[in-house]
Amino acid sequence: MYLRRTIEDAIHEARKTFPAIVITGPRQSGKSTLLRHIISSPEATYISLEDPNLREIILEDPLAFLEKQTPPVVLDEIQYLPEITTYVKILIDRQRIPGAWFLTGSQQFSVMKHVSESLAGRAAVLTLLPFHLRERNDVKSVEDFLTLSSFPELVVNKGVRQDIWNSSYLQTYLERDLRMILNITDLRDFGRFLRFIAARTGQLFNNSVCSKELGISMPTVKRWLSALEASYMIFLLPPFFENMGKRIIKSPKLYLLDMGLLNYLLRIPDAAYILNSPLAGALFETAVVAEFVKQKFAEGTKPELYFWKSQSGIEVDLILPEGGMFVPYEIKFSSIIRPQFYRNLQYWLELNKSDAEGRLVTACPENVPLPGEIRNIYWKYL
Repeated sequence: MYLRRTIEDAIHEARKTFPAIVITGPRQSGKSTLLRHIISSPEATYISLEDPNLREIILEDPLAFLEKQTPPVVLDEIQYLPEITTYVKILIDRQRIPGAWFLTGSQQFSVMKHVSESLAGRAAVLTLLPFHLRERNDVKSVEDFLTLSSFPELVVNKGVRQDIWNSSYLQTYLERDLRMILNITDLRDFGRFLRFIAARTGQLFNNSVCSKELGISMPTVKRWLSALEASYMIFLLPPFFENMGKRIIKSPKLYLLDMGLLNYLLRIPDAAYILNSPLAGALFETAVVAEFVKQKFAEGTKPELYFWKSQSGIEVDLILPEGGMFVPYEIKFSSIIRPQFYRNLQYWLELNKSDAEGRLVTACPENVPLPGEIRNIYWKYL
């Protein structure tokens, strides 16, 4: 069963003018399935570069191999043969045909290095993350929102056990991707690092604290963190400081982007455990932030999200640019709205002299009367 992806609109728009469209994203986010669905031409060529035998054939004469293919040509998993983008560039420069080339890659660092070097000005670069709420219909309750994975295999096929899938995914991710890229010699240390950051989702992340607690060097922490961010496993939310005086918080807040993997890393047994746990607020905030990140990428744009914290410690969970102004969001895991939930929003709006609407994201489905500049958003309607 195929579920329509929001990013299809951005792809169709890009293929009208760009000769190449590059789609990056984490493993198993549905890149190949998406392209097979939207490229319906029977003459289209699909080439999986994950196949070592095919790579050997291509390497004998890459240009001659590509010249024989009928466009549109899909080159899947180009991180296995990143130098192929050089030959794609040569053919594009010979004949610039919109929508002739589609390239996918799961490892952003290797993919983007060669794309930027070879296909600058020739390729539209889009990012496909796992499903967001508008693309799926299996999230019925807040418990589902906090526990279910957003990866297509687990969304579409409910017969797959989520714990086994998550274990296999992480093992594959460690062995095939990060170990190869980062030359990790001790997977146990990296596993400890993953659980350490999972336990700090929704919090400020301090490299120095992580280094001391895990006994890992600062350069290693930075390198591993960058790899997780580049492979879309985490999102680092930067501080907002425009027109707000001196920047006092330099550290980003860290969020995992898939609730299934997060629950697995935290060893959370079931949703009932979350609802009665002090982790509930952080997990709800993580699920909401991840939703904004996935929706922005699905629209074909890079997420421009921030948090804000004043010198006195007043914090606003999210700041988003919308309609030419910055809009503040507070995220509260509660079915009852209390005045203290939106005081920080009011403070920010007054301090910024903003005409924007402050927004609460909560577990309250009711249309509760709030001050004129504040609106409640039930999590299901994100």
